[in-house]
Amino acid sequence: MKLKNAYLIFVALFILGSCKKDDDTPGEVVPPRLLSEVAAEDDAEIVTFLKTHFYNYEEFENAAEGFDFKIKFDTIAGANSTEESLFDSSKLITETISVASSDWGRNDGEVVDHKLYVLVVRQGVIEGKPTIGDNTILRYEGSLLNGKLFDGSSNQPLLINLSGVVRGFGNGVEYFQTGMGPIENGDGTVSYDGYGIGAIFFPSGLGYFSNPPAGSAIGSYTPLVFKIDAFAYEKDTDYDGDGIPSILEDVNNDGNLNNDNTDESSEPLNGRVPNHYDTDDDNDGIPTKDEINLDANGNFVSFRDTDKDGIPDHLDKD
Repeated sequence: MKLKNAYLIFVALFILGSCKKDDDTPGEVVPPRLLSEVAAEDDAEIVTFLKTHFYNYEEFENAAEGFDFKIKFDTIAGANSTEESLFDSSKLITETISVASSDWGRNDGEVVDHKLYVLVVRQGVIEGKPTIGDNTILRYEGSLLNGKLFDGSSNQPLLINLSGVVRGFGNGVEYFQTGMGPIENGDGTVSYDGYGIGAIFFPSGLGYFSNPPAGSAIGSYTPLVFKIDAFAYEKDTDYDGDGIPSILEDVNNDGNLNNDNTDESSEPLNGRVPNHYDTDDDNDGIPTKDEINLDANGNFVSFRDTDKDGIPDHLDKD
């Protein structure tokens, strides 16, 4: 299933900018805070939210006719004092992801574990889940822990590549199976059935850290929440069309495609692109597609290593 031209193309809000400068000292770049310090603070905030809030799980478990299958969070207090917290829900999944402080402009050598929390309220009916390299069809809503919305999508499906968004969002969506569709509604819109539903909670180190989008409601060092409807995905997306499924371009196998750039040293500073966006990964003048093994239909078969040096041809300039 090819999704590149499906419906609406989502131009990512999630592109990271440069470090902010201190207004009191013009021209002096202020380094971001310690990654380890912020990670601990963010996780404490998220855990506090998860332990003091619940979602409308009873509505999902006993769905009445007309139920909209929307997640709603509320505080555990008063009439809701006996509700099961998000933290104690069997639907909550936790993943630990390592982040280097150098990703955020620090040179202190820190590599810090960050907790990603994924609430899978309803798993999709289609077996298989997207990878960080795949195109997906999603509906989402982004908010702060205090409930303030910063990004509410339209009700129509949006095409999103999971490596073109902040890491917590992309890695979180990997936990969702998708649904059946698209189903034409007869009015120019489409819908899906049996899709995955849930929410993702993650610290700023997996989001924007010290560089939130200009003009947004997101502040520096702010944990984020996304409610997700996972409609569909394109298995083995080849984003740059170089013949290699994007997920196989994770050279260092760290679950992050954006830090794999084999020919970075030979690319201009303002033109550097990771391998999954690059049709000539080693910049040797030979397209990647001509340095791998494809079948008669142009589908990836295997990597080629002509000189037997352990480096695939498409990553080996010599």
